[in-house]
Amino acid sequence: MSSTHGGARDGLPEVSTVWVRVFLEVARHGSFTVAGRHLGWTQSAVSRQVSALESALGGGPLFDRLPRGVRLTEAGRTFVGYAEAVAESLHEAVRELAALREAAGGQVRFGAFSTADAALVPCALAAFRDRHPGVRISREEGLTPRLLERLAAGHLDLAVVSTTQGAPMEAYTLHHLLDEPLYVAVPAGHPLTGADGPVRLARFADAEWISGSARPEGTLLDAALRQGFRPRVAHVVAEWTAKQGYVAAGLGVALVPALAVASVRPDVTLLPLDTADVPCRAVYAASVRGRSLSPAVGAFLGVLREAAVSVAGGASRSR
Repeated sequence: MSSTHGGARDGLPEVSTVWVRVFLEVARHGSFTVAGRHLGWTQSAVSRQVSALESALGGGPLFDRLPRGVRLTEAGRTFVGYAEAVAESLHEAVRELAALREAAGGQVRFGAFSTADAALVPCALAAFRDRHPGVRISREEGLTPRLLERLAAGHLDLAVVSTTQGAPMEAYTLHHLLDEPLYVAVPAGHPLTGADGPVRLARFADAEWISGSARPEGTLLDAALRQGFRPRVAHVVAEWTAKQGYVAAGLGVALVPALAVASVRPDVTLLPLDTADVPCRAVYAASVRGRSLSPAVGAFLGVLREAAVSVAGGASRSR
């Protein structure tokens, strides 16, 4: 509320919150003098504030001035409820803003690609919920380009993305989470399961592949194109659990990122790939460049980083 003189702008009276506070004190005590004592003001200063409020609200008296104290007029009794609502709204705003500063309130809206949901996201969510139970969280799952679109449009605060799909990243600040190696998933008993050390991707040039897309471009199989062969996609399967079923049945092989290692079924074997053929995939939490993070979002980013360290360590131990 403005602290300027009475009047109206855009249909709203220009009323100082100080006037409202003084009005409520006077209404509570029925005296300018007693209200001034509680406020640390003189009786004349209280009287001036009340007069200014009356002028801003149209000039009618809010109090009958009596020989001993004051009494609310009908207009004053009407205004009391509104004044109390204004005061409570301001107190609530202050409490909520304080909670936001302390990451004790507010909300976090984030998205993540599917394999990040296998271990990284659940680990981060569990830790964040324990530390900040008052923060509302909403999550979306999608491919990196779509998540970045949602982020740019203001529907998300953070997006857990990878560089695999070649989406333009110039408009975003990328908070590095981890670099994950890739593996080839083969059925248990595959001839290469006894290989000593990482295998070359070219060993699978003639294999049939299970992939989320019929075209390798923009997928994990893009690495094969860089190695000079075009993988033959025998089955297009989007869901990771289903991909494992196809691999276990001997219908093809599939590329698996490290984030999915913990969820691999026992009848599927993971073969580490030579990083000279397939560099590690970078995983980031993306935010819009120039857009500040709220304390709650900043706290969630910190928990994501902690979870990334934990998940990366777990993946390395399970290989």
